Amino acid sequence: MKLFVFVVLALMLTLSPASARQQEAEFVYYGFDPDIVTNYVSGNRRSLGYVRVTVELMVIDKRFIPAIEHHEPLILDTIIGILSKQSEDNIKSLTGREEIRTTILTKLQEVLKRETGDTIIKDLLFTKYLYQ
Repeated sequence: MKLFVFVVLALMLTLSPASARQQEAEFVYYGFDPDIVTNYVSGNRRSLGYVRVTVELMVIDKRFIPAIEHHEPLILDTIIGILSKQSEDNIKSLTGREEIRTTILTKLQEVLKRETGDTIIKDLLFTKYLYQ
């Protein structure tokens, strides 16, 4: 009987929510250095504006960091490609900034899924966003 109680207690401890949380993957953040700077066409089409952003990727598990580092040129090209095609209104408005962020996130998830076979990026954050 004591053995049965011991086995039940051991099972309860291994199936507890605390141990389940420990087995979940931990998010890590990956940033790019230096900041990303690119041009966009301003409203009057005669001059260029520029946008400077600091991007942090929320990676779903630290084991994917080598894949992020390996594909960093592709990631940066995707981010710069999307930013440089934005209108001045999108660059300068809060709703436009959020639209740009979600567009970049979706595209990066798509590109990295194609390249690695895994969903690597959970979210994307702009920690600095300057434009002129």
